[in-house]
Amino acid sequence: MVSLYTNQPAFFADIADELRLFLAMEEIVPAEACGASCTDAVSVVLEEGGGLWRARAEVRLCGQRAVSAYERPAVSGDALEEKRCRKRAVKIAAFRAMRAATGLELPWGSLTGIRPTRLLRELIAREGAAEAMRMMRQEFDVSEEKLSLAAEIVGVQMPILHGQQKEDVDVYIGIPFCASRCLYCSFASAVRTEKTDMAAYLAALERDIAHGAEIVRGTGHTVRSMYLGGGTPTVLTAEELRRLLDFALSAYGGFGAELTVEAGRPDTITQEKLAVLRAAGVGRVSINPQSMNERTLRLIGRSHTPEEIKTAFHMAREAGFASINMDVIAGLPGETEDDMRHTLDEIVRLAPDNLTVHTLALKRSSRLVEKLGEYPLPEAEAAEAMVTAGAEAAHALGMRPYYMYRQKYMRGNLENVGYALPGKECVYNIDMMEDTTSIMAHGAGAMTKCIYDAERRVERVPNPKDIATYIAKIDRLAEEKRRMYEMR
Repeated sequence: MVSLYTNQPAFFADIADELRLFLAMEEIVPAEACGASCTDAVSVVLEEGGGLWRARAEVRLCGQRAVSAYERPAVSGDALEEKRCRKRAVKIAAFRAMRAATGLELPWGSLTGIRPTRLLRELIAREGAAEAMRMMRQEFDVSEEKLSLAAEIVGVQMPILHGQQKEDVDVYIGIPFCASRCLYCSFASAVRTEKTDMAAYLAALERDIAHGAEIVRGTGHTVRSMYLGGGTPTVLTAEELRRLLDFALSAYGGFGAELTVEAGRPDTITQEKLAVLRAAGVGRVSINPQSMNERTLRLIGRSHTPEEIKTAFHMAREAGFASINMDVIAGLPGETEDDMRHTLDEIVRLAPDNLTVHTLALKRSSRLVEKLGEYPLPEAEAAEAMVTAGAEAAHALGMRPYYMYRQKYMRGNLENVGYALPGKECVYNIDMMEDTTSIMAHGAGAMTKCIYDAERRVERVPNPKDIATYIAKIDRLAEEKRRMYEMR
């Protein structure tokens, strides 16, 4: 347990996120709630004088003490910008004090947000490219390697984002069911069994889609892309998939420029389902092995073999899919760098069009975290080497990084990166991860968003994760979404 004192209580959670970059899942409590029982303590204060903001952080941790100070010109006039800069000052001071106390160098520096590329893009627009790069390196302490990665992604995204219109909206349809539950999973998804009342869920989902399509039309929006995700959408039967896609495309009048379906679990893919997807106009599917090592697949709860992955991939190619994504995870329990290289060698032989390299994130509600002591995890250095190997494999296939996001509690404080052959980038992934396009989302646990560009603000309406609650609230949620879209 670590106590945290700050004279900026509005930023307590933000400072705590900085500390967790170094302390993983350690509990961080307000100093007043800890008392003398906490020997590990952090103090972060912000003062103003002479036109400057001065942030000072002091860390006492495991017998080590470190102090860091950071100052910058005070900002006034724009309340949102003032808050942003105050928060940035205390976070940087806290990060640098923790770095000094622990001796750890973190590749993304003090950045805790999930979208470092969005930050870089906004800095470029506001400050110019040279100043933006300087700030990322010298203010936020991002490593040269990660800064180069972020800059390359921003460059790839520019022409895709440039084509956006204010009226654009992406449509997300969620199927929160899987064939089995993975060890590391924290998503609000259920295992589909013979007892699952899928008919009730799909009927409710159609009602949700009908509401959303009416809101999109009524507010003058245009569908830019459509994405069917999960869970695993291909746990649906071929007939269920056909009916759902026909209904969604009829309600919205089409899917825009791109229709993607996560066919993530190879054991749920059949030739009949692939034919249904192609007939509906699906151009991109994901077939996600996570690992090509059978021992690992059994350990993490995947109900398929490496051979089934290959069979599913070849079926998708034969069905006519010219854009296939494959996901892998660096840092899985028990895996070594050689295991990761084997996975990547097998994927290179298959030659997909997209490759997404995830870093294992420890999610509090996952079985992995509940029984963490039972599963040996690779060290941070090994996870970093695995991520590097993933990048090398993508480059060997002729791919470029095109989107990226980060999560809390990732091994090595790393990132997830999507790579694609030129022209095979997933528009929805960019729009969603960069918060550049409003999203009308359907299904339990799905998140509808409205983007207010002028204010750099995002408003959200989350659907309940519990399926029964979601079904009961669909009409009420539709009214919330309608009000949000009408105010845009």
